[in-house]
Amino acid sequence: MTRLAPLLAASLLILLPSLVGCAPKTDTAAAPPQPTPTVLPAMEGEGHLRNLRQLTRGGENAEAYWSFDGRSLSMQSTRAGAKCDRIWRIDDVLSLPKLTQVSSGKGRTTCAYFRNDGRILYSSTHEASEECPPVPDRSRGYVWPVYDSYDVYLEDGTPLIAGKGYDAEATVCPVDGRIVFTSTRDGDLDLYVADADGKNVKRLTTEDGYDGGAFFNADCSKIVWRASRPQGAALQDYRKLLSEGLVRPSKLEIFVMNADGSGKRQVTSLGAAAFAPSFLDSGRILFSSNHLDPKGRNFDIFLIGVDGTGLERITTYEGFDGFPLISPDGKRLAFSSNRNGTEPGETNVFVADWVE
Repeated sequence: MTRLAPLLAASLLILLPSLVGCAPKTDTAAAPPQPTPTVLPAMEGEGHLRNLRQLTRGGENAEAYWSFDGRSLSMQSTRAGAKCDRIWRIDDVLSLPKLTQVSSGKGRTTCAYFRNDGRILYSSTHEASEECPPVPDRSRGYVWPVYDSYDVYLEDGTPLIAGKGYDAEATVCPVDGRIVFTSTRDGDLDLYVADADGKNVKRLTTEDGYDGGAFFNADCSKIVWRASRPQGAALQDYRKLLSEGLVRPSKLEIFVMNADGSGKRQVTSLGAAAFAPSFLDSGRILFSSNHLDPKGRNFDIFLIGVDGTGLERITTYEGFDGFPLISPDGKRLAFSSNRNGTEPGETNVFVADWVE
């Protein structure tokens, strides 16, 4: 989920990309201009970032994830003429970026990620309908839709992971191509792992609450993810919403476990929305959170040790910064941000040199 996926109230929608992406009804949206990257200075207090390059301009562009050769990014983007997100790839990231649409423009799409063979996988609802499913009624607060028509496909439309319920939020092990993803196939939002061909699905989490947004570390021995662990009245609310295909993402914490599902451990205890975690290296995790803002509107990127120590703020922009992912060689950080936007709600993809 983005989508996406941020978070606490309907007012956030003007600041953040949707945390559950989607694709347009038809292929009528204007193609994005092939931008000349804009180089920006880092904000005060952003000592880990240098040579920020803005790769997109206009609309909502988010969840930019590296290919394993470090030359391209996958992303989802909503632009004028599109009802919701499409899947794109950005090639020649370090020179003159070239944007190419990957998804067909049918159904909603979300959660694009490169495979080891250079192709992109993503989730889509197009088998159920070419129309975009409706967005949820937010009179009940900020909620994400959990569409049970989502399945995981290769970029050519070949089904990869399908079946009962929601199948999305898939990312890939860089070693052997295993896929970790979120599904409701057993009645809750849990994490599962499958072989690179989508077979041999195994459940990794069984605790009550939402488990999603998982990433492997470099050697695929560990998995980091975001989770809610509601109790009492909050658990009843969670179950009721999930029965209606919804989830409320206001309180999420970061967890780690071994790749086989053993050794689960909570990393953060921030009491807010912590999401989009990924490994910086074997001992540190990048993630985004709004825990420093009492109103829950400002999301920054943070760094924390896998043991829960050494919390450090990485971005200081007063708006949305999220979806951090370090390049395979550890030299550059891709992330999404509202900074330098020219229209309300504009979110763009940035790449910065990473400075230790």
